[in-house]
Amino acid sequence: MSFEACAALVERADPLRFRASMAAPVPARQILFPLYAFNVEVARAPWVTEEAMIAEMRLQWWRDALEEIAEGKTVRKHEVVDALAGVLDAEGARCLDGLIAARRWDVYKDAFEDQGHFDEYIDATSGHLMWTAARLLGPAEAGTVRDFAYAVGIANMFQAIPALEAQGRKPLVAGSTEAVKALAQGALARLGRAKAAHKDVSEKSGAALIAGYHARPVLNAVVKSPRLVAQDALSPNPARDSLRFANVSLRGWWR
Repeated sequence: MSFEACAALVERADPLRFRASMAAPVPARQILFPLYAFNVEVARAPWVTEEAMIAEMRLQWWRDALEEIAEGKTVRKHEVVDALAGVLDAEGARCLDGLIAARRWDVYKDAFEDQGHFDEYIDATSGHLMWTAARLLGPAEAGTVRDFAYAVGIANMFQAIPALEAQGRKPLVAGSTEAVKALAQGALARLGRAKAAHKDVSEKSGAALIAGYHARPVLNAVVKSPRLVAQDALSPNPARDSLRFANVSLRGWWR
């Protein structure tokens, strides 16, 4: 039942990725749901307690689970770990360990050190997950997937900023409208580069990129009006969102 438990967890906690997974071929879901369930568990670990030490222990628990998978040891009993161990190889386990390490930023209220630190966080939290999924599904060029994942990560960050700031976090290196616009433009540039190289991502591995279908409209909206970020006004029109999702899921992630 571990796979079904993963699917149910993603449906409850990450409806966007659940929707994207259901649009993927059935065999792809066997990989996507365990990965996305793992991401849910790790992403929420720093937020379920105000005690930094407990949050760190929760993240370490998942790092230890990945080490067991990477080294081929008997893995601890947990529905998500059981499912993950069935699809993840050593390379993937080590890559996702970097995702967990980056999530330590979520435990504390320190600002990012600089733009490089911020970019590393986006690449680890968005890029490691998407690249691992794409690689396990089929042939893909890492740079193309990571360019796309970076743009998705920036779009997700823009949508999360009001909630993060309400928790006392400092999610951006620079929060001026000019800086926010420039960040969105940079993400769109990488999105465009990924689109131009979309043939480097096979149809099978492309199923991992469907979850980024919303990135382009969000980034375009921020470029047009950066103040929408602070106003928490980036929620898509439901009808337009459904149309875009249908277009992407049927015609390709680069649309």
